[in-house]
Amino acid sequence: MQADLAFPQSLVEKYRPLRIADFVGLERPKKVLAAFCKRPVSGAWLFVGPSGVGKSTMALALAIELRAELHKIPSQKCNAQSIDDTVRQCWYAPMTPGGFHIVLADEADQMTDAAQLSLLSKLDSTDPAPNTVWIFTANDTERLERRFLSRCKVLEFSSYGLAGEIAAYLDRVWHTEGGNGNGPDFERLAKDSRNNVRDCLMRLEVELMAL
Repeated sequence: MQADLAFPQSLVEKYRPLRIADFVGLERPKKVLAAFCKRPVSGAWLFVGPSGVGKSTMALALAIELRAELHKIPSQKCNAQSIDDTVRQCWYAPMTPGGFHIVLADEADQMTDAAQLSLLSKLDSTDPAPNTVWIFTANDTERLERRFLSRCKVLEFSSYGLAGEIAAYLDRVWHTEGGNGNGPDFERLAKDSRNNVRDCLMRLEVELMAL
């Protein structure tokens, strides 16, 4: 008899948004990217905002909605060599039906100067990979080269004023997961986590374990 290999998921994974419309708050990014999905074009985006607000997850949701082939460049590994390797893959036709490649490079503000210089010709009309959308994420733009920034559409991800929406979201998760009564002070939890939804869900998971 085959053993049951299904393991329980963390709340962060279980409630990870898969569609642009599913995100808590982020009304402007959702509106902009929903419009982009209707008429996608090659180019580069820079998602800027605090940790845990959903920048990388939004990029993954965009890849799902575009049915694009996803290429991820891990944090701290966005160097000239990894960029060249990824671009080489993007010159081949995507293996997914959407017709696009999406390259996700997290923590772009940690890129080396050589990596930023390597990207300049690849993000404009000089040497672009066909049907490729680049998405860079960063907490801020202070360490990013001006010429690199000029080649990206910058989209701000703000957590300001989200405590109420996050509190309502946590309340729904609490009761869905079997929490009894009113639960913890969800709005306080959101504020203590600086509206970091990922952090909120991890804290809520601990509260549920304590029941």
